[in-house]
Amino acid sequence: MIESEIEITGGLVRALLREQHPDLADLPIREVAGGWGNQMWRLGDVLTVRMQRMDTSPEPQIKERRWLPLLAPRLPLPIPTPVRDGAPSERFPKIWTVMTWVDGTPLDHSAITRTDHAADSLAAFLTALHVEAPSEAPPASDFGAHPKDCTPGFEHFLHAVDLDPFSEEKIRAVWDDAVAASEWKGPPVWVHGDLHPANVVVADGTLAGVVDFGALFAGDPAWDLAAAWLLLPAGGAARFFDSYVRPDEGTVRRARGLAVMKSLFLMLMGQNGDRGLPGGKPEWGPAGRSALDRVLKGL
Repeated sequence: MIESEIEITGGLVRALLREQHPDLADLPIREVAGGWGNQMWRLGDVLTVRMQRMDTSPEPQIKERRWLPLLAPRLPLPIPTPVRDGAPSERFPKIWTVMTWVDGTPLDHSAITRTDHAADSLAAFLTALHVEAPSEAPPASDFGAHPKDCTPGFEHFLHAVDLDPFSEEKIRAVWDDAVAASEWKGPPVWVHGDLHPANVVVADGTLAGVVDFGALFAGDPAWDLAAAWLLLPAGGAARFFDSYVRPDEGTVRRARGLAVMKSLFLMLMGQNGDRGLPGGKPEWGPAGRSALDRVLKGL
């Protein structure tokens, strides 16, 4: 079923709770703005209900249910942790999950003002996350591929966005360098995979938590290291790489190319929002442009 076939309301969420978790059903419920694959509802002060929406498969939530309780205790920033499972039913034929709430404002609606602190926090978080994953960990898919295998997506984003005032030649130079970079030679490590401004939260001017692990996989950490440019203000990337366990040259080159591709994606989503198109996120456009500027200037 597609999103338009199911209207997710507070009444529906409460009814599902009464059926499957009645001890939680009387807590206050309010919708959380944003979300794409899933719609979020705040439940009381410390919980949230994650409702499968645009995701066509339950796999992202199933991954979160299995792995986040194991990862959370050793990560230095809060992440959402599943506490109750919601099963498909006649009322709602998809899965849903009750998770812990992570306090803060999504970065696409806020700003980092304590650049050094945020860079050190991101480096500490990714250093703790990027350890060798077990053999049964979810493998890489579209998220996690080498840049050379992402060229069709890069070309689509490049031609779909308004590049002014950026130089296409400079953008392609960074991408071509990433395509030519070596493969990841280390063991598959845990990777968030989808770190962008809507998937981290900010408080007191610095990073306060990381959310949405639906793309979690074991593989190349370059997919997360791109966040040094996507999330941090000018100067933050240099501080980040001084604090993170120094990656090899090929990993940094892949990360820069992926940062360019992800910046273009954010810009495209911003354009869609300005045009009122489905899936548009108008606040993502400025975030993507700022990130692309930092990558191209090496900031």
